Amino acid sequence: MLRLIILAVTQSIFLCGGQVLLKLGLAASGPFSWSWNFFKSQLTNWWFLACGVSFGVATVLWMYILKHYPFSLAYPLSCLSYAFGMVAAIFVFHEQVDWVQWVGVFLLISGCVLIAR
Repeated sequence: MLRLIILAVTQSIFLCGGQVLLKLGLAASGPFSWSWNFFKSQLTNWWFLACGVSFGVATVLWMYILKHYPFSLAYPLSCLSYAFGMVAAIFVFHEQVDWVQWVGVFLLISGCVLIAR
C-alpha cells in the first residue's frame, strides 16, 4: 500500500505540475486567439514543452498504477492533485485561498487517508 501512495503522490505532483506549466505557458503566450499564427507560435513556447513532458510522465505513472493496483484504490488517490494545485495557487500564482477551500482540501485528503487504509 505504501508503494501505491508514493506512486499516487508522485503522479499527482507531475499532473499538477503540468497544469501549472500550462498556465505559465498561456500567460507567456499573449492573448489567445483561434488563429493559425497563435498555434504556430506555441511550437516554440518552452513552457508548453515542459507541460507536455510533465503530463507524459504523469500518464505513464498512471498507466503503471492502473495496471498493478485495484481501480477502487487508485482512482480516489488521484484527487491528491487538487491539494497540490491549492499549494501551487498560493506559492506560484500568489492567489488568496479562502478557508472554505482549505476545508475542501482537508476533506479530500481525509478521504484519501480512509481509502488508503
